[in-house]
This record gives sequence, structure tokens and C-alpha cells, in this order.
Amino acid sequence: MEDIKVLIADDQELIRESLSIVLNMEEQLTVVGLAQDGEEAVRLCEKLVPDVVLMDINMPNMDGVSATKLIKDAWPHIRVIILTSYKDVDYVITALANGAEGYLLKSLHPRSLASSIRLVHSGGTLITKEMAASLIHNQVQKKEEETFINNEERMQHLIQTYGLSEREVEVLKLLAKGLRNNEISERLFLSGGTVKNYISNIYAKLEVKGRREAADKAKNEGLI
Repeated sequence: MEDIKVLIADDQELIRESLSIVLNMEEQLTVVGLAQDGEEAVRLCEKLVPDVVLMDINMPNMDGVSATKLIKDAWPHIRVIILTSYKDVDYVITALANGAEGYLLKSLHPRSLASSIRLVHSGGTLITKEMAASLIHNQVQKKEEETFINNEERMQHLIQTYGLSEREVEVLKLLAKGLRNNEISERLFLSGGTVKNYISNIYAKLEVKGRREAADKAKNEGLI
């Protein structure tokens, strides 16, 4: 079986040389090239056609994420592992979106790194548990932020289109969810009379005759 050809791209010479020494001591692994930035990594991929590229992220001239995209577009069969000390989840998302097969931290034990290279070369993908957890958290947080922004946009639309106040929009939202007046009072810490007044104003501004029509309008406007 032929050795797995590895290209290392890192702007720090000490890291490049250290990884080269360690990986060349492993069975079935041969380091065929060292690149000091993303541009050189792309050039060496064309010249050497490695099987796996260990790609740093933060490098001059061209970062690892951009280099990964160019490499995967030109040579889809070359496997790329993002190897970095950064724990920024945004890099993980972008690198994987650009085609990287894995993402590992430089603190990983050399033996584990060698095993990871063999795994990726055989067709597998990998990402640390820590990064997977962070990725999930990031996606959930992003979805929550998008929901908040959408709700804010809908609220502003109702305010501008129908002349509702923010409090009236809040009351309308709860009304459309099926809450009764006393439940809305408890939820918003308002008196029953105040809620009743808000609902009367809502009906007038929306030009509807009752709760069902108001709820239907709120749903049509995407408020719930």
C-alpha cells in the first residue's frame, strides 16, 4: 500500500517542521511538502497532488479557509483537515462549507493526529466533540437571533401599517395564540380593564369585529 502523501500549510516554521518530523515517523504517512501560507498551499497542491492537506487558518497572503475552497474546487479528491489553535466556531462552519473534511486543534496528540489523517484519507470526516457541541450551540443561537429579528420586523410592520403600539402588538400576539383576557392580564401584568381597552383599540385599528378576525389577521401578518 502506498504511503499517504501529506502537505502541511502553516505560517509558523517551527510548527511546520515539528509536524513534518512527527508525521514522517508514522507508518503509511509521508510529508511531501510544506507551505507557509494559503497561496503556497494551492501551488504545491497543483505540483505535488497530496492526498491530505493539514491547513492552518490564520495565515498571511491567503488564509486557510480561502485556500481550502480553491483546493477543493480544483482537486475535489484532495482531503483537507483544518488544523488550528483557534476555537472560533465560525471558522468551523466556513471551513466545512468550503469542503474541509475535518477540523482539529493543534493541541491534539501527534498519534491522534496521525490516526485522524488515516481516517480522513479513507473517506471519513472528523470534528472534535468540543467543536461539535460549539457548532450546535452556535446554530441554535443563530436561529434564535434570526427569530428575534423576524419578530422585531413583524412588530414594526404592524406598528407602521396599522398604527398599533408595541404593547398592542404584544396583546394581539397573545390574543392570537388563544389566551383569554385574564390570561393576557397575568402574562403582561396589566389590569383586566386595561387589557380590554387595548383589545378594543386593536379591533378598531385592524378594522376587525372580534377575536377570531384579529387572530386571523395576526397569523396572516406572520406574527405567530
